[in-house]
Amino acid sequence: MIQQQGSNVHGLDIAGLRQTGTVLDKIVATKPAQIAQLSEQYGELLEQRAAPSDRSLYQALKQAPTGFILECKKASPSKGLIRPDFDPVAIGRVYDRYAAGISVLTDEQFFQGSFEYLKAVREAVSVPVLCKDFIIDVRQLRLARQLGADAALLMLSVLEDDLYQALAEEADALGLDILTEVSNEAELERAIALGAKIIGINNRDLRDLSVDLTATERLAPKIPADRVVISESGIYHHGQVRRLAPHADAFLVGSSLTEQDDVDQACRELIYGPVKICGLTREQDAQAAASAGASFGGLIFAERSPRCVSPEQAKRIVASAPLRFIGVFVDQSKQQIAALAKELKLWGVQLHGSEDERYVDRLRHALEQEGCQCQIIKAVKPDGSNDVSNADRRLYDSAKAGQFGGTGETFAWDAVGEQRQDAFLAGGLGPDNIAEAAAAGFFGLDINSGVETAPGQKDPQLLADCLQRIRQY
Repeated sequence: MIQQQGSNVHGLDIAGLRQTGTVLDKIVATKPAQIAQLSEQYGELLEQRAAPSDRSLYQALKQAPTGFILECKKASPSKGLIRPDFDPVAIGRVYDRYAAGISVLTDEQFFQGSFEYLKAVREAVSVPVLCKDFIIDVRQLRLARQLGADAALLMLSVLEDDLYQALAEEADALGLDILTEVSNEAELERAIALGAKIIGINNRDLRDLSVDLTATERLAPKIPADRVVISESGIYHHGQVRRLAPHADAFLVGSSLTEQDDVDQACRELIYGPVKICGLTREQDAQAAASAGASFGGLIFAERSPRCVSPEQAKRIVASAPLRFIGVFVDQSKQQIAALAKELKLWGVQLHGSEDERYVDRLRHALEQEGCQCQIIKAVKPDGSNDVSNADRRLYDSAKAGQFGGTGETFAWDAVGEQRQDAFLAGGLGPDNIAEAAAAGFFGLDINSGVETAPGQKDPQLLADCLQRIRQY
């Protein structure tokens, strides 16, 4: 057993850590006292030998197309308190639907974590659970396993090789997988030499809390192909996931999810990107869209559309599924649009007619009068000939003689320039081309007839197929 006194942590004696002023050193300096307190609190439990884990984080990450370790995080040194109403079990159950593994912070002083959170989450979920802490002592590993952890974090920014090896041997004896974290090339070389199977590249420098996503891009190519590579920290949106996906097998994400009011919505937008299933006419289709991974639902109020819904239909659909809803209108009364936006709590209103900038200004005023803060989205032809400058977003859709939008036909996406970064892409999207569309750099995707068996009737299998193809990055 590694004794507390005399253990080598970052070249220092744990009992007398040097205070160099970095955030990392300040955190590690608190660990001996915390470990002593945990030993007193859980003394009897630490004397027992836990059964080995029956959930492998390594295998879960190897099997996933692109895996996610999603983190239950209440606070952090960089952000302070992130989620005042922190319910780790509720968050863990949401993550269980999307994650290859779930990370639970157990550091109390700086992250407001708890080993009891670890225990509660492990009992509530089906995927492997990672104990994330500044581990410097085998007692932390033993306690983590006793309370259900399937894996633990070891940081080479904290541990010298001899202590890392001793902790890794203890973890192996306990049946715990190890996520070995590195933040620079020297630490990466050590991780490779030490035989680390799962290597996490931390894009955040814990010495000064700065974030640099190029850390993953620089270091990942140096890692042997038989290791699992995790990109950690600084991942806030789907575009960053796609940027780093060629370099990483999985992502560890925490703050950007737990700081959101709707964690489930945040998970879907992070993993799949903003995906809108438009032309919803039935409650079961809205539910299938959300279950598949979509984050937006489209309700068409244009009477000429075969997918037009009444306000009463729309109310039932909105109440049935956890989606952000966008209403689709064609040259309709601004007051009518604003009233529906308020009643249905729409996230956005999409204009698919001849609406000009003056119309948009007046609609925005009408929305403000109703107390609505929803987005105004203008449907634009591929050539941009009907663009307006004062919409919040654009939706690029195909056009043909006598019909704009709803054609079920694609167009040359490269006709759209940099505006695509804030725009939805629509027009003939379905399982056959959705992966290519998802890689085209648009803000979001608008899917309609490509997942239907008849106008307004979505096919759950086609929906699931589309969303799974989006995940193949």
